[in-house]
Amino acid sequence: MQYFSEAIKSLWTVLVGMKVTFKHLFVPSVTIQYPDIKLALPERERNRLYVNMDDCIGCDQCARACPVNCITIETVKGLPDEDLGKTSSGKRKALWVTQFDIDFAKCCYCQLCVFPCPTECIYMTDVYEFSEYERSDLNFSFVTLTPEEITQKKENFAKLESEKARLKAEQAAQKAETAAKVSAEKNVADQSGKKEK
Repeated sequence: MQYFSEAIKSLWTVLVGMKVTFKHLFVPSVTIQYPDIKLALPERERNRLYVNMDDCIGCDQCARACPVNCITIETVKGLPDEDLGKTSSGKRKALWVTQFDIDFAKCCYCQLCVFPCPTECIYMTDVYEFSEYERSDLNFSFVTLTPEEITQKKENFAKLESEKARLKAEQAAQKAETAAKVSAEKNVADQSGKKEK
């Protein structure tokens, strides 16, 4: 009798397991065919950064806000007669951005660099697949200027600064010369005044 009860119990457990199996057999699958199909990301996802260089004014606020120092920015002042363009909000640019690099090997995706940007040119994208074999390939450069243009902008600014320094030195020399003439004339007048007394 015990033999038959155990046989019935084992058949019953098999039927319960098959019931669960058949129940899931006709339910649509929950897996997706990645990478052909991708899930929609949440609204506040934090992925790779992007910089719209047309709106960047080179203020360096994003680099100062970065807790891991993964943003490197270098700027050069534009010449007074140069037109650097305007941002999408209409703000006039004053600096050439000669370097804007983000090292994603260091980035902790905290999004702290996004909020201080006055022109909202840096923001998080929905790109999360950017693995590389070499660590150096994770250093992204967003500069739109060519290397020749960058050297030209730096040389122009250096020439402008040397010209300003030369003019300042000439003005200082002229000031000193006129001050010396005035003091010499004053000494002559003082000496002639003493002779008259």
